[in-house]
Amino acid sequence: MLNSLLDKQAHVTGFQPRVLIRSLRNLPIYFRDLRRYRKLNGLPSLRFRLRDAFPILTDMADSAGVTGGHYFHQDLWAARKIFSRRPAQHLDIGSRTDGFIAHILTFMPVTVVDIRPLKSNIPGLTFLQDDASELANLADGSIDSLSTLHAAEHFGLGRYTDPVDPHSCFRFMAALARVLAPAGRLYFSVPVGRERLEFNAHRVFAPETILRAFATLDLVSFSFVADDGSLHENADPRSMPASEMACGLFEFTKGAP
Repeated sequence: MLNSLLDKQAHVTGFQPRVLIRSLRNLPIYFRDLRRYRKLNGLPSLRFRLRDAFPILTDMADSAGVTGGHYFHQDLWAARKIFSRRPAQHLDIGSRTDGFIAHILTFMPVTVVDIRPLKSNIPGLTFLQDDASELANLADGSIDSLSTLHAAEHFGLGRYTDPVDPHSCFRFMAALARVLAPAGRLYFSVPVGRERLEFNAHRVFAPETILRAFATLDLVSFSFVADDGSLHENADPRSMPASEMACGLFEFTKGAP
């Protein structure tokens, strides 16, 4: 509970007490290493100057990288599925460009829709700035490959300058089902667990809520990232363990009309 409260206040205020404590603890190591470097250094052009000091004090206990958590697993999960299927085109709504979209761009072009602006000249990336809650510019059954990862939970909360609307996330889900082509694929992720609203950050949905919202589609597969950051593939969304804030990974398709 304390860690959760600290994380939330860090988002609100920008103040991160745990980072400050780690930094203060590592200051003696920084000065020890600096003294040793100055003693050993024989390169005048790379000698220490106070005006160029740039202390990084929190990396000493870090691992080589992150191979867990919501974004790592969901981005890899969806990218692998799209790569395996190799659609002629792919449309994404609101997913991270520096994660999932970058993965997809390694093997195919992607069109991205987001309410926020994006400046980009990356080859293969087409960007459309739009409120996607209705997908009004897309015809019924027109998109064969479609994704939206960790985005739907934000719709209608005003966090990204979108209009406040408690029903916007469900209108968005209905629009996704409408535009998906027969036999197409929708890759959809949201926080799942104890259903609640954490205004204005996001919503957390019960898995059953998502299944009801996409009742006109067929579930192809379900996986989830548990509270501890581990991936559980090919699970049953109706019997997943009780969770505070897991990440549900839903793959849907549409049957023939």
